[in-house]
Amino acid sequence: MSTSIVQYILLRSDLFKDLGWSVGALVAQACHASTAALHIFKEDEHTIQYLNDLDNMHKVVLEVPNEESLKKTAEKLRENSISHKLWIEQPENIPTCIALKPYPKEEVKKYVNKFKLYKASMNK
Repeated sequence: MSTSIVQYILLRSDLFKDLGWSVGALVAQACHASTAALHIFKEDEHTIQYLNDLDNMHKVVLEVPNEESLKKTAEKLRENSISHKLWIEQPENIPTCIALKPYPKEEVKKYVNKFKLYKASMNK
């Protein structure tokens, strides 16, 4: 690929650190959101390009501190027409993460660069 296409996933860190969710549960949330975004935007040219090179998919999982920050980020993405899926875990109705559709990195990095890579430290 000439342009680096990446799928960003923004995952709440408080689910692990403060609410005691397991690492497996967090991985599942990211998988749900990613799969949903890929399906919703399956006709998009960048999604098609991303999925045509499965062995070289690039995902970046970033840490969002809490539900309020996640919702504010989703709103900012909406306001700027950045396609994404806000995953809300059911039946609890808990917003857990956002998956952007695959984008060229340069197009969306300004919306995600304030977040750091996700780390599920065992030292909660």
